[in-house]
Amino acid sequence: MVEGVFREGYGRAVATLTRLLGDIGLAEEAVQDAFAVALETWPRTGVPPSPAGWIVTTARNRAIDRFRREATRDQRHAQAALLFTSDEPEEETAVSDDRLRLVFTCCHPALAPAAQVALTLRLIAGLTTPEIARAFLVPEPTMAQRLVRAKNKIRDAHIPYRVPEPHELPDRVRPVLSVIYLVHNEGYVATSGDSLGRVDLAAEAVRLGRLLVELMPDEPEARGLLALMLLGESRRPARVAPDGSLVRLADQDRSLWDRALLHEGHALVRECLRRNAPGHYQIQAAIAAVHSDAATAAETDWRQVLALYDQLLAVAPSQVVRLNRAIARAEVDGPEVALEDVDALDLEGYHLLHATRAELLARLGRASDAESAYDRAIARTDNTAEQRFLATRRDALPRPGALA
Repeated sequence: MVEGVFREGYGRAVATLTRLLGDIGLAEEAVQDAFAVALETWPRTGVPPSPAGWIVTTARNRAIDRFRREATRDQRHAQAALLFTSDEPEEETAVSDDRLRLVFTCCHPALAPAAQVALTLRLIAGLTTPEIARAFLVPEPTMAQRLVRAKNKIRDAHIPYRVPEPHELPDRVRPVLSVIYLVHNEGYVATSGDSLGRVDLAAEAVRLGRLLVELMPDEPEARGLLALMLLGESRRPARVAPDGSLVRLADQDRSLWDRALLHEGHALVRECLRRNAPGHYQIQAAIAAVHSDAATAAETDWRQVLALYDQLLAVAPSQVVRLNRAIARAEVDGPEVALEDVDALDLEGYHLLHATRAELLARLGRASDAESAYDRAIARTDNTAEQRFLATRRDALPRPGALA
């Protein structure tokens, strides 16, 4: 139970305590102390009616106790603010939302882009340091040092904990969009664990995306990102098999897709098209819209998908985009040509590269090579649902000598 509350409430608790304390590091320590108390007391006393509220209140009280023990003149104002803060939850708006403020703080231009993303994944998404290290493909001690340096820089540079003024927003929105996108990615397919994704993280990313659109109604990329997330979430009911394994887009029961989210996502894509200022989130949303337009996988307009990936490469070139383009190209030009594109990529540590190679090799009748590629893909993901899916695909390959 405590783990579930941690996953769902950690970001909100840290954001609230950051507002009260004015220090991200102290806020995180207070929240961690509160969860330690929960682990000790809840098994004896039972789970409180409002677990998330209990965590915030306990964290606040722990911070007050700490201030009383280590009080300095500079800390008295923070202590007073904590003492006179109501336990009642505040109404959240686009401008006053604590988590949105925390995202903008983490994405301050004084921090390096990698630190911005890592810190947001830690504080908003509640990912552990090992999980973030795996996502960045760096050793855990390296990531731990990076997170500490980022929090210290925010404290030492007195980076304000606020949503930027309107004239500052255009220069600050890009990293914020990036971290919301990555939070949703972690919710869509988790870096590790037994479940394919994390519904709480995906919902938080969508909520933040809605707030950002409300805050910046004329920013087309904010609308594009929200559309992309909504279209992805519309498929969630069909993405997991009864055994918890992944169901490919091509194999999903499309009658299970959430029609309300589909319609909302499509409406946002149409708004983006009318604005005619394409960016990479809008193009990704357009690709998702093409997929969801098809009543069946066989009816997918792959030529349009490939054309959109060509446009995406021109706007935001990356190895991952090239990999996704190769998947589309396999449907248009055949698996042999697509395999050449995949083999030219430098993504050895990325499990989806090897999963894609395995699928293409299987289609070319190279079962032995496909089996090896599946093994490499399985070894490079810590997500159990993905591992089960990949193992099932591998085990379904034709075996030498098997009856036709």
